[in-house]
Amino acid sequence: MSKKQGREKELSQPESDGLFQRVAAILDQARSNVVRSVNTNMVLAYWLIGREIVEEMQGGEDRAEYGKQVLENLSSSLTRSHGKGFSVTNLKYFRLFYQAYPDRLNAIRHPSGDELDDSGKLFPVGRDSAIGVLPVLSGDDAVQGFSPQLSWSHYRALLRVADDDARAFYEREAAESGWSKVQLERQIQSSYYQRIIANRGQAGLDAADRERLRGESTPAESILKSPYVLEFLGLPDSPVLHEDALEQAIIDNLQSFLLELGKGFCFVARQKHIRFDDDDFYIDLVFYNYILKCFLLIDLKIGKLTHRDVGQLDGYVRLFEDQFKVPGDNPTIGLILCSDKSEAVAKYSVLSEGRQIFASKYLQFLPSEQELMLEIERERRLIEGAMEEARDKQESE
Repeated sequence: MSKKQGREKELSQPESDGLFQRVAAILDQARSNVVRSVNTNMVLAYWLIGREIVEEMQGGEDRAEYGKQVLENLSSSLTRSHGKGFSVTNLKYFRLFYQAYPDRLNAIRHPSGDELDDSGKLFPVGRDSAIGVLPVLSGDDAVQGFSPQLSWSHYRALLRVADDDARAFYEREAAESGWSKVQLERQIQSSYYQRIIANRGQAGLDAADRERLRGESTPAESILKSPYVLEFLGLPDSPVLHEDALEQAIIDNLQSFLLELGKGFCFVARQKHIRFDDDDFYIDLVFYNYILKCFLLIDLKIGKLTHRDVGQLDGYVRLFEDQFKVPGDNPTIGLILCSDKSEAVAKYSVLSEGRQIFASKYLQFLPSEQELMLEIERERRLIEGAMEEARDKQESE
């Protein structure tokens, strides 16, 4: 770049910054609008599905057995036609959601015409009307029903609050303060509502009389990567959604490294999704070793390794065994790899019931922790060097 070009670039920088800020604001607002629209329609759809299930079950003679059959048949049909997200457990949540908020949508304006019965309710899907109707929401209508600031994950957490007043308080605070799902769960678990009542009485619930707990900003892209949202939209949960560039490169290399060892490794999955209650976890790499007849789970950490990371891997191993291990499989192995700038760490993790077989049989077919550490260190140096070279080349152009 010549000196003249450099001066022109420097002089135009303030104008470019202003343009960037205006364009960025447009994009941020548009993304926020998309998130709110997805949240609103997703929550509304699940409320309506819950209502359909409740009304269908009320018509059954032997309600317990009939209800079970209804959920199983509906789950099977929806899974075939609409993909993941419609297990019997999820359908039960939809039913509980409607039962917790049975009158919530009365304030919303429904389309007029023959889509409504004499009482003003929508005709149930599949019985009185051939086509189900999803109310069209605009302006303040959505806010009168369910807050577009809250996702289905928020409402799943709220369903665990038995007290109606407490649930309404947490819902209002989460929406107005911008709580994330994690923050909401934290306040529920710490009995925030009960502590306010105990310390300040009912008057303490008024936001004007206390300091409100403000939420943490959640990027729109992370919300749209939520497995609940992807399932609702019928989109695949791609591994690249959960990896940054450095992680992708290291995981690519690890996958090739283990397969090239020639010691019985078969690739199973990348960013394997495991759901436990309302929490979603992703295991970076999953292999099966047909010689050892066991799974190997690999969790990669970019940065300093903590005791919490090690404990989390043990949890992954236990969850994986509960959900995927079949008779004849040996105990699952966990492997945590830490790629930190100062040092690399590799540690195998086996639950107590599998330690004896790990020591006697597994080690001869697994790369040693030292081999893995050296491989991670070497690969990180190569990847970061290539990334830095690419950045330098881009800046010079």
